Amino acid sequence: MDSSCLCRIRDVYRAIVDVEQYFEQHYDVNLNEAMLLCTLSARSWQTAGEVAETLGLTNSNASKVIASAERLKLIKRQLCKDDKRRMRFSLTALGEERLARLHADDMPLPEILR
Repeated sequence: MDSSCLCRIRDVYRAIVDVEQYFEQHYDVNLNEAMLLCTLSARSWQTAGEVAETLGLTNSNASKVIASAERLKLIKRQLCKDDKRRMRFSLTALGEERLARLHADDMPLPEILR
């Protein structure tokens, strides 16, 4: 990897950090929580493992994001009908409202991420 590639990665990472700060300041959610809302909007009642895979997170990190979104009352859990040991997650009405705000906003996206 040459230094120009590394510098581009640095610039992309910095832009993502800026987007995350914007989300936290304007919507009271971090980027992972926002991506969780988007994920559950696309396909409701996903398991924690499915969420982890879709978001590209470890199971441990996905559990933390899920717990945080639950504390914010943005998602809800339900026992899996097929396997009572598993939980499935979907958006609450508040989660749907928050996601609608995210979609309605004309959020500035850094040039490098367009």
